[in-house]
Amino acid sequence: MNHLAAAEERLVSERLKRKLNDVNVAAQTQLSVITDHVNFTMQQAYFKCAYDCFDRRRRQEEINTCVENCSIPVMNANNLVETEMAKFQERMNRSLMVCQDKFESAKLQQIKTGAMNDLESCVDQAIQESIQVLPHIVDRLKSTLSVNR
Repeated sequence: MNHLAAAEERLVSERLKRKLNDVNVAAQTQLSVITDHVNFTMQQAYFKCAYDCFDRRRRQEEINTCVENCSIPVMNANNLVETEMAKFQERMNRSLMVCQDKFESAKLQQIKTGAMNDLESCVDQAIQESIQVLPHIVDRLKSTLSVNR
């Protein structure tokens, strides 16, 4: 590989990393309402519920069961968010793999002209499509978790 091609590949690689970082920032930003709800509103309800479980008239086993039951909504919410984000990540990874496959195919066919640009364009489109899906995921999570914001 000549110096020019290597330099081009490094530049494209850096731009691709920045684009992937954009997805992470978009996901964190859009999910902040959900994480705030789970980490504060639901956690607060959990601790209030657990506090109420501690009654001297109850046996230790009853207290443990009560506290465990208090934790179920928070655990379910965390599992739901993790599952949705894992699906999101998997869909995006599949899109990016298609881009990588197209790039590898172009290299095998020795179609050098524009292969890096095609890869970057494909990745950019996959990332933009992923970012466009995020609000729908957030809306579904808000609805399921009864987030009113």
